Amino acid sequence: MLLMNRDNINKNSKHPIVSGRILLVGRKWRIFMIDALCYFAVFFTMYGISSIRGNDGSMGVKKLLICALLMWGFPFATRLIIGSYNFVWRYANYSAYLRIVFADAIGGAAALLVTKLTGCSIGFWCSVSVISVSCVATLSSRFLYQFIYRNSNVREHEEEAPSHKIGVAIVGAGRVGALLADELLCNPKSHYTPVCFVDKNSDKIGSVINGVPVYEEGRETINRMKNLPIQEVFIAIPDISNETAKLLYDMYSTTGCKVKFYDFPLIEVGEGNADVVPEKRVLREFKIEDLLFRKSIDIEKTHMADFYSGKTVLVTGGGGSIGSEICRQIAKLKPKKLIILDIYENNAYNIQQELIRKYGKALDLSVEIASVRDRARLDSIFAEYRPDIVFHAAAHKHVPLMEHSGCEAIKNNVLGTYNTADMAEKYGTAKFILISTDKAVNPTNIMGASKRMCEMIVQCRTDSKTAFAAVRFGNVLGSNGSVIPLFKSQIAAGGPVTVTDKRIIRYFMTIPEASQLVMEAGVKASRGELFVLDMGAPVKILNLAESMIRISGFTPYVDIDIKEIGLRPGEKLYEELLIKTENLSKTDNKLIFIEKDAPLSRDEVEGKIEILRRAVDESKNVISSEKIKAALKATVPTYRDPDEVNLEAEKSEEMMLAEHEQHEKTLALSVMR
Repeated sequence: MLLMNRDNINKNSKHPIVSGRILLVGRKWRIFMIDALCYFAVFFTMYGISSIRGNDGSMGVKKLLICALLMWGFPFATRLIIGSYNFVWRYANYSAYLRIVFADAIGGAAALLVTKLTGCSIGFWCSVSVISVSCVATLSSRFLYQFIYRNSNVREHEEEAPSHKIGVAIVGAGRVGALLADELLCNPKSHYTPVCFVDKNSDKIGSVINGVPVYEEGRETINRMKNLPIQEVFIAIPDISNETAKLLYDMYSTTGCKVKFYDFPLIEVGEGNADVVPEKRVLREFKIEDLLFRKSIDIEKTHMADFYSGKTVLVTGGGGSIGSEICRQIAKLKPKKLIILDIYENNAYNIQQELIRKYGKALDLSVEIASVRDRARLDSIFAEYRPDIVFHAAAHKHVPLMEHSGCEAIKNNVLGTYNTADMAEKYGTAKFILISTDKAVNPTNIMGASKRMCEMIVQCRTDSKTAFAAVRFGNVLGSNGSVIPLFKSQIAAGGPVTVTDKRIIRYFMTIPEASQLVMEAGVKASRGELFVLDMGAPVKILNLAESMIRISGFTPYVDIDIKEIGLRPGEKLYEELLIKTENLSKTDNKLIFIEKDAPLSRDEVEGKIEILRRAVDESKNVISSEKIKAALKATVPTYRDPDEVNLEAEKSEEMMLAEHEQHEKTLALSVMR
């Protein structure tokens, strides 16, 4: 261990590293000499006391000195061997103290044996007393030094300390919580001061840890906290489940305090490696992902590296939120070539530069600015690169906008998918993966119906040498067009936050989850499968808005209001459940299923596409999307009017909410216990 405190290094030194080593050696030997003087003082004091009590004190000066040196030498040699003098004692923990105890026990036993054999012993009990008192004296000196340093350090930095500290409650009075409190108390620059612990362990309730009282978890403590100088709550519980995290967050948010986690952030292991590992614990704000309050979907990645390595991969819509994340994941797996295709050059440029910065020449990367509507342009791109795998993420996805511009939804989503699928077949692409949406399930809007048509285009190609598949999932947190960016901007502007209807519930997943699901489908795809994901319980949009306001440090309805503005055109109150396991086939991943849906023939799908083409041609000079809606109702049998669907949803709303509330109460009771 090298002490490199530059403030203490001689400024005139031409060799700072050498100087640092000299400082280290000097410090070690200063401590060593102090311990030696302390030991000899103890030795002769205890020997003197032993002599006064009538024990033999006439062993001679020579033997006495030999005995003193032997009894000093063995323990101190053991201390040196096990490295007890390498510690910087101002920062030492209990393990450093235990090393001294261990060294003195081993070295003392050896000293007792040798002095007995050489006839230089001052007596068993006197020797044991010398070793014990010397060890206690050493430990006391270390502790006293540490105590003096910490207190002097606090006084020294009083001017740097924040003028006003934020009072915090620490949920969890275990080892992690105690260490957090110690850090907050001992660090003079800390902006926080612990006011209380909260725990449900009956052995800890009513006790005091580091001068901080421990209260019992429950409603009484929640009410008490409202009257204490507490502004923030730190959850310091290791390996906390997502359901428990949700309940604790909801519980302590009612105090009006900002809730934070004290946990491990995830970092990437290394370049080109998708694995993540925990680093040191840090205080962090709630992230968007935390609002799912469920465990992230864990998709096996080991087989992906073998599958995608050495392949030429094309990602349409590669600059979008999902497409760009697919590009990031693919880049880690060492493809032969990665092609980003997008109509919007700014997004394509951003992901291109990001990948170049990270991988440089190690990644063979190309960017093509093109529209999937342009069949001739697609033909030239496929002819040039002949991709092994195609991820088709290019699409219009904004529901209200597509209700107004229905022609564009058909041209981009349906015909664009048709063009891209045809090119994949023509140029021998091995696998083609379509990114779909839960809005394609019993759609109530043009966007959802157009994506259902895209699924049909993929599903009907079961006779193709290209393995086609589609992946269907819910809303993606933080993606372009999701509700998260809207809420963020509204909160930043001071509110109000707007929700279309306070009853709306949606299924959510993160961008990495979505991209990994898509890549997993790429591995599993064989003949027109439609992959769906078990996304757990849905999230109420109103609750999401309230949580985001709290995360931002505000109180809902007090600092920032939430207003209901009414359902948008084509919008459902409740999205359909993605998972009805009785209608789905299982895969080797328990969270991924294949929908049992008999595909239409190519001829049937071609007929539907022709109907949509005619509707587009007839609507070229018309703003209204009524012809497009009529054509979609003729081609997508499950396409229904949103008013009809929402009326049915309202009838079942009371039952659904009752079940959800009962589930929440059950979980809350389990946590409170």
